[in-house]
Amino acid sequence: MVHLMELLPTGKKLLHNATMKLILVTIALILLAMIPLNLFNNFSSPWPSPVSTKLGKKCDIFRGRWVQFPKGPYYTNVTCHHILDQQNCMKFGRPDTEFLKWRWKPDECELPFFDAAQFLELVRGKSMAFIGDSLARNQMESLLCLLASEGDPIAVSNIKYPLSKSCLYTDYNFTVASFWSPYLVKDIDAKPTAGTANSLMNVYVDEAHEAWMSQIEKFSYVIVSAGICALWVQKSFSDDFRTLLRLKNFKGVTFLRTVSPSHFENGEWNTGGNCVRTKPVSSKEMKLEGLYREMYSTQVEELKAAARLGRKRGLKFRLLDTTEAMVMRPDGHPSYYGKRVDENVTITDCVHWCLPGPIDTWNEFLLQMLKMEGDSSLGQ
Repeated sequence: MVHLMELLPTGKKLLHNATMKLILVTIALILLAMIPLNLFNNFSSPWPSPVSTKLGKKCDIFRGRWVQFPKGPYYTNVTCHHILDQQNCMKFGRPDTEFLKWRWKPDECELPFFDAAQFLELVRGKSMAFIGDSLARNQMESLLCLLASEGDPIAVSNIKYPLSKSCLYTDYNFTVASFWSPYLVKDIDAKPTAGTANSLMNVYVDEAHEAWMSQIEKFSYVIVSAGICALWVQKSFSDDFRTLLRLKNFKGVTFLRTVSPSHFENGEWNTGGNCVRTKPVSSKEMKLEGLYREMYSTQVEELKAAARLGRKRGLKFRLLDTTEAMVMRPDGHPSYYGKRVDENVTITDCVHWCLPGPIDTWNEFLLQMLKMEGDSSLGQ
């Protein structure tokens, strides 16, 4: 924190006390006014900019706005069969399509379109794991749909962890997997016979979840992702990063996907809340607040610490900063137009993202970061 007195000349009494107090109050108000404006900028500096513009200048692709894009999405729920009913908004009758006709525009450059062939070439002979809750799976399914134009993978069963998923693109020898770990650390149902999604859990914050820890060493890229439930066990981020740092055979690049906000309005998920907007909002209309802002800050600070330790081992930790873009997309959730996998009921879902939808931008970001990793390795 900057001490206000340091901003003023010292050693000379040039101002009367009243004038001095007025200046201090004015400076304090200015600094307070700057806090929300600089929320994201202050956190983005420790990592290299993901994209270079044609002029050779660096561009932060995570800072920008949504602009209209009449051509619409890369795929539909007809051309991609990887979409779960929970996020299959068009299948379950969403009447509007305007939410599909927007594209993320960084402030200082253009975000390149997703190129499925280019992505698969970059990951040829490699492997990628998504670790976290159902939003991690949501992103993986978006990726599978984006890659569908180049072919479908074969499923690899995981009998021990049925909620995890693994696929192999045989032509590229590329494996992509998701590991179900909603708290990122070890959790056990306190009442195993309850069998409900709302059952109590015993959470062990000092132990990584076996579902991913036992298999993660072989992966080239790891995307760590967690929803708001992990905020209650904030140590989970640092413990997961320490686990990766301790694994002697792990040589992968770790990406932390920042928090994805829900957009319940007129109540919460269990009190009649909904998300029925049909287009994006501006950054002035919605800001990151409350628990989400706290979680974002925690994620960034933990990743900074992991990056410092990782450099000693030659490991890379990167920030996949999707938060600012998604704060502005209250229109991108299934709302009433989805069905839970395990229940034959319609729910109001303002947490997950429709497929296709704004979440596809996460993988546009990911592709550019993979390209950046490739460019940096060539320069070594």
